[in-house]
Amino acid sequence: MITLWHNPRCSKSRQTLALIEEAGTPVTLRKYLEDAPTLAELEQAQRALDLPAIEMLRPSEKRFKELGLTRGDDASTLLAAAAANPILIERPIAFKDDRAIIGRPPEAVKALL
Repeated sequence: MITLWHNPRCSKSRQTLALIEEAGTPVTLRKYLEDAPTLAELEQAQRALDLPAIEMLRPSEKRFKELGLTRGDDASTLLAAAAANPILIERPIAFKDDRAIIGRPPEAVKALL
């Protein structure tokens, strides 16, 4: 089972979902803009991704700049901002067991299939 933090308006998110479905892998969708992850869930996602917090965010997003965030901000600042503003979360993120992958490119999800 894969859980996908999904934004149906995002082409990369739709492409990632299609690859999961084509593989016949069961998937649960979480529309993270409507059902925002908590700070604890974002911290867990960061551990599963094994990436710096900034790499799981969208610094080019308008809201990132509006909040006065920078690429140099510490993980706790960035993840707290993402919990309050889920538009900042890079999409999509696929989870399986204790691992996670950002679906950029969408083919990256194949590592979880």
